[in-house]
Amino acid sequence: MCTFDKDKGPNRLMKKGLALILVGHINLILCAIVHGNILRHISNPSHHITTEYTAVNVISVTSGLLSVTTGIVAIVVSRNLAASKLKTGLLIVSLLNALLSAVCLIMLIMAVGITVAHNGQGLMQGCIDAKFPINARSPISAECPFDTTRIYDTALTLWVTCAVMAAVETTLSVWCFIVGLILKGLACCGTRNKNQVEEEAKLSTHSQPLMRTETSLEV
Repeated sequence: MCTFDKDKGPNRLMKKGLALILVGHINLILCAIVHGNILRHISNPSHHITTEYTAVNVISVTSGLLSVTTGIVAIVVSRNLAASKLKTGLLIVSLLNALLSAVCLIMLIMAVGITVAHNGQGLMQGCIDAKFPINARSPISAECPFDTTRIYDTALTLWVTCAVMAAVETTLSVWCFIVGLILKGLACCGTRNKNQVEEEAKLSTHSQPLMRTETSLEV
């Protein structure tokens, strides 16, 4: 990653941007499923939802949206390597997304750990029967408006999948951030790469009108 390949670098950056957009949309869909199939069921009669689960879902949604934004910026930069403002924007959004995705990953792991450690007791707040210490794996049947086993397994499956998506988002964002540093001349031998990329971008821009003029003369 010390150099930016003038031939393959832009295509790689564009592919990473497309991957970020795809992963971000998947994350958003998973968060919508978590909200529709889990969070709305564990609301208690006063409509209060467990704080940690709500925070995890909100951060996951924000991370997904920022991943899509980072992917779009990466694609635009791959087609405009000489634009300094775009490269600065790539640095900023990729760094923010890397940090947010890392936080999201940690919180998802904590949510899974808390749920497993307490046998899903936090998922049972929507149950009416409070005579026993209700949890999702308890043999005692509680009066609940949903299938306790199903919501437990669904929550763990979705959170683990979201954690994988968050790890992918973090990795791709770090990669884009390093590329942004190289293009700005702030990392490794990035100064040489920056000048080389900018000169080639300018030459390609100036060469297009010349090619059109030569074509018209030939005609």
